[in-house]
Amino acid sequence: MRHKSLAGTALLFLSLLQAGCGSSGGSATETTAKPVQQTPSQPQTPQLTIKVPTAANSWVEGNPKETESIIQADGIRNWRRSSDTIVTYLRLGKAGELELALNAKVLSGTSALEVSLGGVSRKVELSNTTLQQVYVGKFNVIKPGYQKIVLRGVSASAEVFADINDILIGGSAVGSDSYFIKDEFYWGRRGPSVHLNYPSPTSAAVEYFYSELTVPAGQDVIGSYYMANGFGQGYFGIQVNSASERRVLFSVWSPYETDDPSKIPPEDRVQLLRKGLEVQSGEFGNEGAGGQSYLVYPWRADTTYKFLLKAKPGDNNSTDYSAWFYAPEQASWRLIASFRRPKTQTWLTHHHAFLENFIPEAGQFSREAHYGNGWVRTAAGEWLPLQQASFSYDDTAKRQSRWDYQGGVKNGRFYLKNGGFFDDFTTYGSKFSREATAAPALDLTQLP
Repeated sequence: MRHKSLAGTALLFLSLLQAGCGSSGGSATETTAKPVQQTPSQPQTPQLTIKVPTAANSWVEGNPKETESIIQADGIRNWRRSSDTIVTYLRLGKAGELELALNAKVLSGTSALEVSLGGVSRKVELSNTTLQQVYVGKFNVIKPGYQKIVLRGVSASAEVFADINDILIGGSAVGSDSYFIKDEFYWGRRGPSVHLNYPSPTSAAVEYFYSELTVPAGQDVIGSYYMANGFGQGYFGIQVNSASERRVLFSVWSPYETDDPSKIPPEDRVQLLRKGLEVQSGEFGNEGAGGQSYLVYPWRADTTYKFLLKAKPGDNNSTDYSAWFYAPEQASWRLIASFRRPKTQTWLTHHHAFLENFIPEAGQFSREAHYGNGWVRTAAGEWLPLQQASFSYDDTAKRQSRWDYQGGVKNGRFYLKNGGFFDDFTTYGSKFSREATAAPALDLTQLP
């Protein structure tokens, strides 16, 4: 039995070999080998290369205090509470498909996050303990402009949801017209400062500068400085310094250029001549240096306040500057302070106003102010209206780190608006005009 089987096998092998080599008669049946079945490869997760740093472009929504704790120099850290929603903003120049990924890690175990944009949410799980790209998915951008990416913590094995350094973007909606904060994080997070520049209506010497300022309801946001009367050597306006404190601020720069007031030589120091009741005085730095005074005062939104500034050149190569504030709640003018600036012989110049945010954690909020009834008074005693203004902004806007800036005219008054990532922006250098109103009825001899 064994020998017959081997012989049969040999014959079968020879016949197959002959068929495979072919025969001149062509009578043998040809056989075709079946192709090997391969399992189709899974689509690769796209690797996105454009990084939007969360340290610069993210906030804890509506919460400056938690933003300060969670948004660190390297990105999102210490994110422990599901009630802390994190928002990230970027501006896109066109509609289309937007792909998102997270450059993130967990401390241990697994975390689940919800990522939302434009009303669409996707859930992503992270279990990697070293930074890597975690793909989220594709979103449809319907309208160009600012996009708000929302991160919510769903669950976490560790004490924190995740450390997230960047949100990575790609897709057809992303291009050279995509903008976010890439450098100068501190200034970018504060947002753009915006200005109204008033051309002088006269070539004569200007001794007084008068204006009125109203902050609409809901626009009195923490970190805001609503500067009413700016001049070539300083500024005068109102601030929201904290949830419990507001100030009237008047400052005059030293002629010595430095950000450190301790480095100002004695002969270049701004001298306090006098100050009003309850007014604090001292020095300031960081953005120039000089003499500063402020009154802690609970000014209110939707109320119009009046500001009066005076400059008087002296005989000793100096100029004296004085500021008064009118509070309708008290129905009287209050002296803020008088300063003497050395090495200066000038009347009031460069009349302007501005709006800024000075707290980076509040850069997510929008703020607005209305500037009305501006006037100047010449040294000869003639009142002249400030009816024209041009719009400008600071380096943050010029660098295209932020586009949420605006100015114009509303209800007969100039206005400024910044922050909060709105879409409609005003072109640099835009010019506005308003109708003249009644000149201020002031008895300058009765000022305190």
